[in-house]
Amino acid sequence: MKTAQRRAPEAFRLDEPGAVEIEEDIIEELDPVEEDAERAVTTIIEPKKRGIRWLRLAVVGGGGLLSLAVAIAIDDLIRSLFQRADWLGWLGLGLLGLFLLAILAMVARELFALARLKAVARLRLAADAAFEDNDPEKARRVGRDLIRQYGGRPDTAQGRRQLKEHLGAVMDGADLIRLTERDLVLPLDERAKAAISSAARRVSVVTAVSPRALIDVAYVLVTCLGLIRAIATIYGGRPGFFGLMRLTGAVVSHLAVTGTIALGDTLLQQVVGHGLAARLSTRLGEGVVNGLMTARIGLSALDVCRPVPFVAQPRPRLKDIAGDLVSFTTAREEAVAPTPRNGRRVNE
Repeated sequence: MKTAQRRAPEAFRLDEPGAVEIEEDIIEELDPVEEDAERAVTTIIEPKKRGIRWLRLAVVGGGGLLSLAVAIAIDDLIRSLFQRADWLGWLGLGLLGLFLLAILAMVARELFALARLKAVARLRLAADAAFEDNDPEKARRVGRDLIRQYGGRPDTAQGRRQLKEHLGAVMDGADLIRLTERDLVLPLDERAKAAISSAARRVSVVTAVSPRALIDVAYVLVTCLGLIRAIATIYGGRPGFFGLMRLTGAVVSHLAVTGTIALGDTLLQQVVGHGLAARLSTRLGEGVVNGLMTARIGLSALDVCRPVPFVAQPRPRLKDIAGDLVSFTTAREEAVAPTPRNGRRVNE
Protein backbone atom coordinates (compact mmCIF):
# COMPACT_ATOMS: atom_id res chain seq x y z
CA MET A 1 0.00 0.00 0.00
CA LYS A 2 1.49 3.25 -1.09
CA THR A 3 1.57 6.12 1.35
CA ALA A 4 0.67 9.63 0.17
CA GLN A 5 3.68 11.82 -0.29
CA ARG A 6 3.69 14.96 1.81
CA ARG A 7 5.09 18.15 0.49
CA ALA A 8 7.95 19.66 2.36
CA PRO A 9 7.06 22.62 4.58
CA GLU A 10 7.15 25.84 2.62
CA ALA A 11 7.21 29.31 4.17
CA PHE A 12 5.81 32.44 2.58
CA ARG A 13 5.11 35.97 3.77
CA LEU A 14 1.67 37.50 3.89
CA ASP A 15 3.00 40.92 2.96
CA GLU A 16 4.60 40.12 -0.39
CA PRO A 17 5.37 43.29 -2.38
CA GLY A 18 3.04 44.13 -5.23
CA ALA A 19 -0.15 42.69 -3.77
CA VAL A 20 -1.29 45.97 -2.24
CA GLU A 21 -0.60 47.88 -5.43
CA ILE A 22 -2.79 45.58 -7.46
CA GLU A 23 -5.55 45.74 -4.89
CA GLU A 24 -5.48 49.56 -4.88
CA ASP A 25 -5.69 49.64 -8.68
CA ILE A 26 -8.76 47.42 -8.58
CA ILE A 27 -10.37 49.53 -5.85
CA GLU A 28 -9.65 52.77 -7.71
CA GLU A 29 -11.66 51.51 -10.69
CA LEU A 30 -14.76 51.60 -8.49
CA ASP A 31 -14.47 55.26 -7.45
CA PRO A 32 -17.59 57.27 -8.42
CA VAL A 33 -17.58 59.98 -11.07
CA GLU A 34 -18.91 63.45 -10.20
CA GLU A 35 -20.53 64.17 -13.56
CA ASP A 36 -22.78 61.14 -13.32
CA ALA A 37 -24.21 62.22 -9.95
CA GLU A 38 -26.08 65.19 -11.41
CA ARG A 39 -27.93 62.95 -13.87
CA ALA A 40 -28.88 60.58 -11.06
CA VAL A 41 -30.11 63.44 -8.86
CA THR A 42 -32.30 64.68 -11.71
CA THR A 43 -34.09 61.32 -11.84
CA ILE A 44 -35.23 61.82 -8.23
CA ILE A 45 -37.08 65.02 -9.16
CA GLU A 46 -38.29 63.90 -12.57
CA PRO A 47 -38.19 60.12 -13.14
CA LYS A 48 -37.61 59.01 -16.69
CA LYS A 49 -40.85 58.77 -18.64
CA ARG A 50 -41.21 55.56 -20.54
CA GLY A 51 -43.79 54.17 -22.91
CA ILE A 52 -46.73 52.00 -22.01
CA ARG A 53 -45.72 49.37 -19.48
CA TRP A 54 -48.16 46.48 -19.59
CA LEU A 55 -47.11 45.14 -16.22
CA ARG A 56 -47.95 48.48 -14.60
CA LEU A 57 -51.35 48.53 -16.35
CA ALA A 58 -52.01 44.99 -15.16
CA VAL A 59 -51.13 45.94 -11.58
CA VAL A 60 -53.36 49.03 -11.72
CA GLY A 61 -56.29 47.07 -13.15
CA GLY A 62 -55.91 44.19 -10.72
CA GLY A 63 -55.48 46.56 -7.80
CA GLY A 64 -58.63 48.45 -8.79
CA LEU A 65 -60.69 45.27 -8.96
CA LEU A 66 -59.31 44.09 -5.62
CA SER A 67 -60.15 47.47 -4.05
CA LEU A 68 -63.74 47.26 -5.34
CA ALA A 69 -64.07 43.73 -3.97
CA VAL A 70 -62.79 44.83 -0.54
CA ALA A 71 -65.10 47.87 -0.52
CA ILE A 72 -68.16 45.71 -1.33
CA ALA A 73 -67.15 43.19 1.34
CA ILE A 74 -66.78 45.96 3.95
CA ASP A 75 -70.17 47.43 2.96
CA ASP A 76 -71.82 44.01 3.36
CA LEU A 77 -70.09 43.59 6.72
CA ILE A 78 -71.28 46.96 8.06
CA ARG A 79 -74.86 46.26 6.89
CA SER A 80 -74.78 42.85 8.57
CA LEU A 81 -73.52 44.40 11.81
CA PHE A 82 -76.35 46.95 11.82
CA GLN A 83 -78.89 44.16 11.21
CA ARG A 84 -77.60 42.27 14.26
CA ALA A 85 -77.36 45.26 16.58
CA ASP A 86 -76.98 49.00 16.22
CA TRP A 87 -74.01 49.17 18.56
CA LEU A 88 -72.18 46.57 16.46
CA GLY A 89 -72.79 48.63 13.34
CA TRP A 90 -71.48 51.81 14.93
CA LEU A 91 -68.47 49.92 16.27
CA GLY A 92 -67.74 48.63 12.78
CA LEU A 93 -68.02 52.16 11.36
CA GLY A 94 -65.65 53.44 14.04
CA LEU A 95 -63.07 50.76 13.26
CA LEU A 96 -63.42 51.48 9.54
CA GLY A 97 -62.85 55.19 10.18
CA LEU A 98 -59.77 54.39 12.28
CA PHE A 99 -58.43 52.21 9.46
CA LEU A 100 -59.02 54.90 6.83
CA LEU A 101 -57.40 57.53 9.07
CA ALA A 102 -54.28 55.37 9.43
CA ILE A 103 -54.13 54.87 5.66
CA LEU A 104 -54.41 58.62 5.04
CA ALA A 105 -51.68 59.29 7.63
CA MET A 106 -49.34 56.82 5.94
CA VAL A 107 -50.03 58.32 2.52
CA ALA A 108 -49.42 61.84 3.86
CA ARG A 109 -46.17 60.71 5.47
CA GLU A 110 -44.99 59.14 2.22
CA LEU A 111 -45.83 62.29 0.27
CA PHE A 112 -44.06 64.49 2.82
CA ALA A 113 -40.97 62.26 2.79
CA LEU A 114 -40.91 62.28 -1.03
CA ALA A 115 -41.21 66.09 -1.05
CA ARG A 116 -38.35 66.34 1.45
CA LEU A 117 -36.18 64.10 -0.73
CA LYS A 118 -36.97 66.18 -3.81
CA ALA A 119 -36.12 69.37 -1.89
CA VAL A 120 -32.62 68.10 -1.14
CA ALA A 121 -32.20 67.06 -4.79
CA ARG A 122 -33.26 70.53 -5.96
CA LEU A 123 -30.74 72.07 -3.55
CA ARG A 124 -28.01 69.95 -5.12
CA LEU A 125 -28.89 71.07 -8.65
CA ALA A 126 -29.17 74.71 -7.51
CA ALA A 127 -25.77 74.49 -5.80
CA ASP A 128 -24.24 73.05 -8.98
CA ALA A 129 -25.67 75.93 -11.03
CA ALA A 130 -24.58 78.58 -8.50
CA PHE A 131 -21.01 77.29 -8.45
CA GLU A 132 -20.71 76.94 -12.23
CA ASP A 133 -22.21 80.42 -12.85
CA ASN A 134 -20.40 81.98 -9.88
CA ASP A 135 -23.69 83.68 -9.04
CA PRO A 136 -23.72 85.15 -5.49
CA GLU A 137 -27.50 85.51 -5.37
CA LYS A 138 -28.06 81.87 -6.29
CA ALA A 139 -25.41 80.82 -3.75
CA ARG A 140 -27.09 82.89 -0.99
CA ARG A 141 -30.43 81.31 -1.87
CA VAL A 142 -28.86 77.85 -1.56
CA GLY A 143 -27.32 78.79 1.78
CA ARG A 144 -30.61 80.14 3.16
CA ASP A 145 -32.48 77.03 1.97
CA LEU A 146 -29.92 74.77 3.62
CA ILE A 147 -30.13 76.72 6.88
CA ARG A 148 -33.91 76.30 6.75
CA GLN A 149 -33.59 72.62 5.82
CA TYR A 150 -31.33 71.88 8.81
CA GLY A 151 -33.02 74.35 11.16
CA GLY A 152 -34.26 71.75 13.65
CA ARG A 153 -31.04 69.75 13.90
CA PRO A 154 -28.70 70.43 16.85
CA ASP A 155 -25.76 68.75 15.08
CA THR A 156 -25.74 71.51 12.44
CA ALA A 157 -26.14 74.49 14.81
CA GLN A 158 -22.51 75.61 14.62
CA GLY A 159 -22.37 75.24 10.84
CA ARG A 160 -25.62 77.18 10.39
CA ARG A 161 -24.32 79.98 12.59
CA GLN A 162 -21.09 80.24 10.62
CA LEU A 163 -22.92 80.10 7.30
CA LYS A 164 -25.24 82.94 8.32
CA GLU A 165 -22.19 85.13 8.93
CA HIS A 166 -20.77 84.28 5.49
CA LEU A 167 -24.00 85.04 3.61
CA GLY A 168 -23.73 88.75 4.30
CA ALA A 169 -19.95 89.08 4.02
CA VAL A 170 -18.88 86.96 1.05
CA MET A 171 -19.67 88.39 -2.39
CA ASP A 172 -18.35 85.56 -4.58
CA GLY A 173 -20.87 82.86 -5.45
CA ALA A 174 -18.35 80.03 -5.84
CA ASP A 175 -16.71 80.90 -2.52
CA LEU A 176 -20.09 80.83 -0.81
CA ILE A 177 -20.68 77.30 -2.06
CA ARG A 178 -17.21 76.31 -0.85
CA LEU A 179 -17.88 77.78 2.60
CA THR A 180 -21.28 76.10 2.71
CA GLU A 181 -19.65 72.78 1.98
CA ARG A 182 -16.89 73.30 4.55
CA ASP A 183 -18.97 74.65 7.43
CA LEU A 184 -22.29 72.86 7.04
CA VAL A 185 -21.86 69.72 4.94
CA LEU A 186 -18.40 68.48 5.97
CA PRO A 187 -19.52 67.21 9.42
CA LEU A 188 -22.34 65.33 7.70
CA ASP A 189 -19.82 63.80 5.29
CA GLU A 190 -17.89 62.35 8.22
CA ARG A 191 -21.02 60.71 9.58
CA ALA A 192 -21.92 59.32 6.15
CA LYS A 193 -18.43 57.90 5.61
CA ALA A 194 -18.50 56.27 9.05
CA ALA A 195 -21.85 54.66 8.20
CA ILE A 196 -20.50 53.36 4.88
CA SER A 197 -17.36 51.94 6.48
CA SER A 198 -19.36 50.23 9.22
CA ALA A 199 -21.82 48.68 6.75
CA ALA A 200 -19.02 47.46 4.47
CA ARG A 201 -17.22 45.81 7.38
CA ARG A 202 -20.39 44.10 8.59
CA VAL A 203 -21.18 42.77 5.11
CA SER A 204 -17.61 41.55 4.66
CA VAL A 205 -17.62 39.59 7.92
CA VAL A 206 -21.17 38.20 7.69
CA THR A 207 -20.89 37.02 4.08
CA ALA A 208 -17.49 35.49 4.77
CA VAL A 209 -18.89 33.22 7.51
CA SER A 210 -22.41 32.71 6.11
CA PRO A 211 -23.08 29.10 5.08
CA ARG A 212 -25.65 29.87 2.35
CA ALA A 213 -25.50 32.11 -0.70
CA LEU A 214 -29.17 33.02 -0.26
CA ILE A 215 -28.39 34.40 3.19
CA ASP A 216 -25.55 36.45 1.67
CA VAL A 217 -27.83 37.97 -0.96
CA ALA A 218 -30.58 38.78 1.54
CA TYR A 219 -28.19 40.32 4.05
CA VAL A 220 -26.39 42.43 1.45
CA LEU A 221 -29.71 43.65 0.01
CA VAL A 222 -31.13 44.62 3.41
CA THR A 223 -27.85 46.26 4.47
CA CYS A 224 -27.56 48.28 1.26
CA LEU A 225 -31.15 49.52 1.50
CA GLY A 226 -30.59 50.46 5.12
CA LEU A 227 -27.34 52.21 4.20
CA ILE A 228 -29.01 54.24 1.44
CA ARG A 229 -31.78 55.28 3.84
CA ALA A 230 -29.26 56.16 6.57
CA ILE A 231 -27.19 58.35 4.23
CA ALA A 232 -30.32 60.13 2.96
CA THR A 233 -31.36 60.75 6.57
CA ILE A 234 -27.94 62.19 7.45
CA TYR A 235 -28.26 64.76 4.66
CA GLY A 236 -31.85 65.66 5.57
CA GLY A 237 -33.79 63.70 2.95
CA ARG A 238 -35.14 60.83 5.07
CA PRO A 239 -37.27 58.85 2.60
CA GLY A 240 -40.33 56.71 3.09
CA PHE A 241 -40.95 53.46 1.26
CA PHE A 242 -41.65 54.92 -2.19
CA GLY A 243 -38.98 57.60 -1.73
CA LEU A 244 -36.47 54.89 -0.86
CA MET A 245 -37.39 52.99 -4.00
CA ARG A 246 -36.90 56.11 -6.13
CA LEU A 247 -33.62 56.92 -4.38
CA THR A 248 -32.42 53.34 -4.83
CA GLY A 249 -33.24 53.59 -8.54
CA ALA A 250 -31.14 56.77 -8.78
CA VAL A 251 -28.23 55.06 -6.99
CA VAL A 252 -28.46 52.02 -9.26
CA SER A 253 -28.51 54.26 -12.35
CA HIS A 254 -25.41 56.01 -11.01
CA LEU A 255 -23.71 52.63 -10.59
CA ALA A 256 -24.77 51.50 -14.05
CA VAL A 257 -23.34 54.62 -15.71
CA THR A 258 -19.98 54.23 -13.99
CA GLY A 259 -19.80 50.58 -14.94
CA THR A 260 -19.65 49.31 -11.37
CA ILE A 261 -22.33 46.67 -11.91
CA ALA A 262 -20.44 45.12 -14.81
CA LEU A 263 -17.17 45.38 -12.94
CA GLY A 264 -18.66 43.62 -9.94
CA ASP A 265 -19.27 40.47 -12.00
CA THR A 266 -15.52 39.89 -12.37
CA LEU A 267 -14.20 41.63 -9.28
CA LEU A 268 -13.95 38.43 -7.25
CA GLN A 269 -11.84 36.73 -9.92
CA GLN A 270 -9.61 39.79 -10.20
CA VAL A 271 -9.06 40.08 -6.45
CA VAL A 272 -8.45 36.40 -5.86
CA GLY A 273 -6.39 36.03 -9.03
CA HIS A 274 -4.00 38.89 -8.30
CA GLY A 275 -2.22 37.72 -5.20
CA LEU A 276 -4.91 37.08 -2.60
CA ALA A 277 -5.47 33.42 -3.44
CA ALA A 278 -2.41 32.45 -1.44
CA ARG A 279 -3.70 34.37 1.58
CA LEU A 280 -7.48 34.14 1.67
CA SER A 281 -9.96 31.36 1.29
CA THR A 282 -12.67 31.71 -1.34
CA ARG A 283 -15.27 32.60 1.26
CA LEU A 284 -13.10 35.33 2.77
CA GLY A 285 -12.39 36.66 -0.71
CA GLU A 286 -16.11 36.84 -1.42
CA GLY A 287 -16.58 38.69 1.85
CA VAL A 288 -14.01 41.28 0.82
CA VAL A 289 -15.68 41.78 -2.56
CA ASN A 290 -19.14 42.09 -1.00
CA GLY A 291 -17.80 44.64 1.44
CA LEU A 292 -16.18 46.65 -1.36
CA MET A 293 -19.36 46.63 -3.42
CA THR A 294 -21.40 47.71 -0.38
CA ALA A 295 -19.01 50.60 0.19
CA ARG A 296 -19.29 51.54 -3.49
CA ILE A 297 -23.08 51.62 -3.24
CA GLY A 298 -22.72 53.81 -0.17
CA LEU A 299 -20.48 56.25 -2.03
CA SER A 300 -23.01 56.45 -4.86
CA ALA A 301 -25.75 57.16 -2.32
CA LEU A 302 -23.54 59.87 -0.80
CA ASP A 303 -23.12 61.41 -4.26
CA VAL A 304 -26.86 61.39 -4.89
CA CYS A 305 -27.99 62.55 -1.43
CA ARG A 306 -25.39 65.27 -0.81
CA PRO A 307 -26.99 68.75 -1.08
CA VAL A 308 -23.88 70.43 -2.56
CA PRO A 309 -21.21 69.18 -4.99
CA PHE A 310 -17.61 68.41 -4.04
CA VAL A 311 -15.79 71.68 -4.72
CA ALA A 312 -13.72 72.54 -1.64
CA GLN A 313 -13.37 69.11 -0.08
CA PRO A 314 -11.75 66.06 -1.69
CA ARG A 315 -14.14 63.39 -2.85
CA PRO A 316 -14.13 60.31 -0.59
CA ARG A 317 -12.37 57.41 -2.26
CA LEU A 318 -13.22 53.78 -1.90
CA LYS A 319 -9.78 52.76 -0.69
CA ASP A 320 -9.95 55.38 2.08
CA ILE A 321 -13.27 54.01 3.34
CA ALA A 322 -13.02 50.28 2.62
CA GLY A 323 -9.36 49.79 1.76
CA ASP A 324 -8.74 48.16 5.13
CA LEU A 325 -11.15 45.31 4.36
CA VAL A 326 -8.38 43.24 2.78
CA SER A 327 -6.02 43.72 5.69
CA PHE A 328 -8.86 43.13 8.16
CA THR A 329 -9.84 39.86 6.51
CA THR A 330 -6.19 38.85 6.15
CA ALA A 331 -5.81 39.36 9.89
CA ARG A 332 -8.73 36.98 10.43
CA GLU A 333 -7.00 34.42 8.19
CA GLU A 334 -3.75 34.85 10.14
CA ALA A 335 -5.60 34.22 13.38
CA VAL A 336 -6.65 30.72 12.25
CA ALA A 337 -3.54 29.76 10.26
CA PRO A 338 -0.89 27.57 12.00
CA THR A 339 2.16 29.47 13.21
CA PRO A 340 5.52 27.74 13.79
CA ARG A 341 7.96 28.87 16.42
CA ASN A 342 9.93 31.11 14.09
CA GLY A 343 6.79 33.30 13.59
CA ARG A 344 6.37 32.55 9.85
CA ARG A 345 3.43 30.85 8.18
CA VAL A 346 3.94 27.28 7.04
CA ASN A 347 1.97 25.78 4.16
CA GLU A 348 1.98 22.02 4.16
